[in-house]
Amino acid sequence: MHCAGCMAKVERALAAVPGVSNARVNLTAKQVRTQHGAEVEAADLIAALEAVGFASQPRTEELTRAPSAVKPLLAPLGVAAFACMNVMLLSISVWSGAEGTTRNLFHWISALIGVPAIAYSGMPFFRSAWAVLKRGRTNMDVPISIGIVLATGLSFYETMVGGHDAYFDGVLMLILFLLAGRTLDAMMRDRARAGVDALLSQAAPGASVVSADGSLQWVAAADLEPGMVMRIAAGERLAADGEIVNGASAFDQSLLTGESAPVPARTGALVHAGTLNLDAPVDVRVTAAGADTSLAEIARLMDAAEQPRSVYVRIADRASRLYAPAVHTLAALSFAGWMLYGAGFHHSMVIAIAVLIITCPCALGLAVPVAQVVASGALMREGIMVKDGSAIERMALVDRVLLDKTGSLTLGKPEPDAQVVASLDDEAAAIALGLASHSRHPHSRALESALLARGHRAVRVEGVAETAGIGLSGTWNGRAVSLGRNDAADVVSTTLRIEGRIDGRGEVLIPFTDKLRPDAHAALDRLKALGLKVSLLSGDNAQAVGEVAADVGLEAQAAANPAEKREAIAALQAQGHKVLMVGDGLNDGPALAAADASIAPGSASDVGRQAADLVFLGDSLNALPRAVLAARRTMRVVRQNFALAIGYNVFAVPLAIMGYVNPMIAAAAMSGSSLIVVANSLRLVRAAK
Repeated sequence: MHCAGCMAKVERALAAVPGVSNARVNLTAKQVRTQHGAEVEAADLIAALEAVGFASQPRTEELTRAPSAVKPLLAPLGVAAFACMNVMLLSISVWSGAEGTTRNLFHWISALIGVPAIAYSGMPFFRSAWAVLKRGRTNMDVPISIGIVLATGLSFYETMVGGHDAYFDGVLMLILFLLAGRTLDAMMRDRARAGVDALLSQAAPGASVVSADGSLQWVAAADLEPGMVMRIAAGERLAADGEIVNGASAFDQSLLTGESAPVPARTGALVHAGTLNLDAPVDVRVTAAGADTSLAEIARLMDAAEQPRSVYVRIADRASRLYAPAVHTLAALSFAGWMLYGAGFHHSMVIAIAVLIITCPCALGLAVPVAQVVASGALMREGIMVKDGSAIERMALVDRVLLDKTGSLTLGKPEPDAQVVASLDDEAAAIALGLASHSRHPHSRALESALLARGHRAVRVEGVAETAGIGLSGTWNGRAVSLGRNDAADVVSTTLRIEGRIDGRGEVLIPFTDKLRPDAHAALDRLKALGLKVSLLSGDNAQAVGEVAADVGLEAQAAANPAEKREAIAALQAQGHKVLMVGDGLNDGPALAAADASIAPGSASDVGRQAADLVFLGDSLNALPRAVLAARRTMRVVRQNFALAIGYNVFAVPLAIMGYVNPMIAAAAMSGSSLIVVANSLRLVRAAK
């Protein structure tokens, strides 16, 4: 599959199978998802696709990564470009008035270069056309292939008989522009997400399982079964869902909840595949493994998310159904009309070939991908990477924005209160630094960085021990010192305790905050000025979300799990809204995939970056309004490109039918229309400013 016509053909073929209620194509992944009754077998679906020219097979986990759409086109594109340039140099001499033996020699050299190059570089169109023709069907590549073959054959005939005109240069130029448009489109699709693969890779490949005799045996994740007991070391990820049966630790569950703070868990607590054990070894009895884990469920939610079909894809879909029969009919009528008029077979064939070439949809095919590529380059220069070109169109249509909190609206990095850190005397700061340096806890790391930045040096604390969910403790100069959580405080905080101090500073509460991204308020104001309603949709606890929502003046939904985020987006879409999701966590993957358009910060998880259509690389939230504005400007240019392409056909096709255009002029006119579309698209180089 490589175009809207292919997508429509696949969906119609499957919809015609008795028992199939729905079929939706994912062009990027080269997959189609069907809903059908139990009586439908996979073989029935494969046979239906085979009948319309598409080889297929049931998807398995090994097939989730789509092959590159660009790679098969690069060699034909290079050959077409090389041959076109060389043949065009020879043609310039013929156009300049070369006659007799010189003209015939140049035609033969052009044939020696052009015929093999046309045969090779035209193969993507020939294969596609033959696949449907041998089943009695047609597609957009059929008239293109017929035009190429007839023009090449006519040119070779003219060369053999010493005729005045040969059109190898026009045919090669035609192929070059067709391949360029297809390659640009494929480049955008190759950037599209592979989020499900990245998500499933977050789970550990296996685990050490405790046998009945107490020995440990490594078991691959695929072979884990409910009831097995895994021993999870500190710093190790879980390979399956389970219940802690021995030990206590703190777990990084940000991939499921989006909340950055580690979650303490003791015997009897449930833990999930992909979460990271931070502090101490624990034994976990497996309750769900493989496809039954929470992580696999998030992957299924992402995989099932279907992007709304683009309005321009729908236009191309309808046009593709009419293009081939319309062009065949026009060319046949032109040939028949001129034969009846008495023009003769040769002249009538030249006119029919010119009609086939001049109606080639190069400009129409370039209208969207060129604009997308130029706009993507403009956005990249502003630190915004576009991974899926069709997202630019979807981004231009959004009217609702849903923001995750931690890591999206905020920086996702807990920072100690600067005033409190500055107020610490040298002794307290040195003790705090000595304790914090022993831990990988996010609060410890942040406090360590803040103290080092102020020039403090750590003292040696003896007997430092870290207790999961509690904190650090040790002794300094015979005094008990500790650094740990304070559940009694109203804010997220860490308490430094130094036994025996008499200055009233034996206990210091150090609050931590997750700062808003730079320009957050200004960016939200710009989004509202663009007519977008913005709200928070977060997996964090209600208190943390409420504080941030009050600060920025947004409505908010807290404690939302991945499925609930996806449901919230679906509810808005059911009301007719076009939703932009902004998220960073692994738990945001299904929401990013389900939204009409999505964007993630560069600091997001691998899955967040891959599931999103766009990624902004800086810290500033101004990337959001900038992306929306650039998308709207891009779609204005796309609409202009469509108008130019359609106007070209309205003007040029009648000239070809009336015999005023030969195949060379037809190819030049087609190329000229393509260049006009490209030039119009180049106005987008400043689209992101």
